[in-house]
Amino acid sequence: MNTMNWIAIYPEVVLLVLACAILVIDLFVTHPMRTLTYVLTLATLAVVAAMQMAYFMGYYVGGETVRAMQGMFVNDPLGNLLKFFATLSVFVTLVYARLYASQRDMLRGGELFTLSLFSLLGVLVMISGSNFLVIYLGLELMSLSLYALVALRRDDLVATEAAMKYFVLGALASGFLLYGLSMMYGATGSLDINEVFRAIASGEINQQVLVFGVVFVVAGLAFKLGAAPFHMWVPDVYQGAPTAATLLIAGAPKLAAFAITIRLLVEGMLSLAVDWQQMLMVLSVASLVVGNLAAIAQTNLKRMLAYSTIAQMGFMLLGLTSGVVNGNTLSAANSYSSALFYVVTYVVTTLGSFGLIMLLSRQGFEAEEISDLKGLNQRSPWYAAVMAIFMFSLAGIPPTVGFYAKLAVLQALVSTNVGLYIWLAVFAVLLSLVGAFYYLRVVKVMYFDEAEDRSPIVASTEARAVLSANGLAVLVLGILPGGLMALCAQAIVRAFSI
Repeated sequence: MNTMNWIAIYPEVVLLVLACAILVIDLFVTHPMRTLTYVLTLATLAVVAAMQMAYFMGYYVGGETVRAMQGMFVNDPLGNLLKFFATLSVFVTLVYARLYASQRDMLRGGELFTLSLFSLLGVLVMISGSNFLVIYLGLELMSLSLYALVALRRDDLVATEAAMKYFVLGALASGFLLYGLSMMYGATGSLDINEVFRAIASGEINQQVLVFGVVFVVAGLAFKLGAAPFHMWVPDVYQGAPTAATLLIAGAPKLAAFAITIRLLVEGMLSLAVDWQQMLMVLSVASLVVGNLAAIAQTNLKRMLAYSTIAQMGFMLLGLTSGVVNGNTLSAANSYSSALFYVVTYVVTTLGSFGLIMLLSRQGFEAEEISDLKGLNQRSPWYAAVMAIFMFSLAGIPPTVGFYAKLAVLQALVSTNVGLYIWLAVFAVLLSLVGAFYYLRVVKVMYFDEAEDRSPIVASTEARAVLSANGLAVLVLGILPGGLMALCAQAIVRAFSI
């Protein structure tokens, strides 16, 4: 335990060193598109992603759980898989965002690229944190970078307002989480997640203090996930932020929030599962109701996708509610792997949805109203088809990956053979039918409404290629989901030895 074990943190070290190097190199870049900074950033992300996949496959540490930095940092299969997808998410986002950002005067400096790298570093630290303070430091590094990215268009009043709302409510969420963690520390006498688990399992601690601490921890996590009733910031920030920043918020940070939920609740407080699973049930039901019903009334596409995110997070939380049933953990691997699969596939789909919004936007025009997609099939049948795939996936319609993700969560609930979980599954299906309406409305607008704007769609070659690959990935993973599902199950089982 008392070792630094540097090999476990090589990807984070490489990312930090190269991010600092890019920050200095960018001072000498004069090209308006920041070509050198952009290329170096993508190369950095590619290297880090390759290292993370190598760790997951077992080339460095045998694919097992390794602790580093005096036990405060954990390198395990679950963390490496999530970190790989988080890095991939930032890579894809920056490919989509470059032209969009240059047209909105967001590339006067290299802040978009360097802040994205530092936010990713925060995400990686959160995912691998095995100590309350390390998780919190990662959270703040990620959050502060994202606050600045939302406010990157300094002359845009809407973006500035969104940044303020995000900052104030983000600070409130961090306060909730920190207060809950401080109560857990007060009750158990340790900041280390494994020590906390052992202390709680001993049964010699005041249960009232523990449950009170869990309430604040779950509330803080719900804020970060954007689950109702802690969802107030999501629609305003998604709509007000530049779409590039919106996608940076909607992608990798969701994986980080899922990771710390697993670290804190499953790794640290599994003995209190009876208490926090009930809280997650309430959050998931509220999120499904608020997200799906509020999304119906939206005319702004980004705001609709924000409420959609709330509903999607509610569905994902359902997967975490059935890990411990009647005091046993027989369904834990199935439950947690279905939630992991859900959040990964949600991020992959969301990348494409917001990526297409950025591609359709141009100088002086934001393609963020649903009406802006009218007749897209007449302008570009391929883009319309790709967007339809993303909408079908979010709605959970086969053969897209969103269908299999929802099916996996429902199967985890129903397989418990407990009446409450079966009713939760039925409720989730009914609200998914409601949600299908607003997704299919977007498809209807693209294919059956007359195009009002027939201007050509301008996009870089790499953005078109990545968008096409993104759409095909959602389709192929829906037709052949077994590989990714097996990776998720493998990550959960190897990380927790379930």
